[in-house]
Amino acid sequence: MYSSMGGPNLEVFKFAVYLFVPLFSLVYFGDPAWYHTHVVPYRDKLLPPLEKTVRELPFEQHRVREELERMKNERLEKARERKDTS
Repeated sequence: MYSSMGGPNLEVFKFAVYLFVPLFSLVYFGDPAWYHTHVVPYRDKLLPPLEKTVRELPFEQHRVREELERMKNERLEKARERKDTS
């Protein structure tokens, strides 16, 4: 009749676990209050501020080269400052 695996009660229990664990996690972690208390503080520590991020990526070749040149000059200027302070 039934195998030694557990029977229908075990299957109902497993189905309930498979169904409610993802639903519970979506409800718990999808709450905006949880997001603002647990994610936003670390986001501000890990990611650069929005003012320093590039919002519009250049697609034309001359604009890409200008942006790369600007980034190179920034990097060289920071290296010079570090060298001067050492």
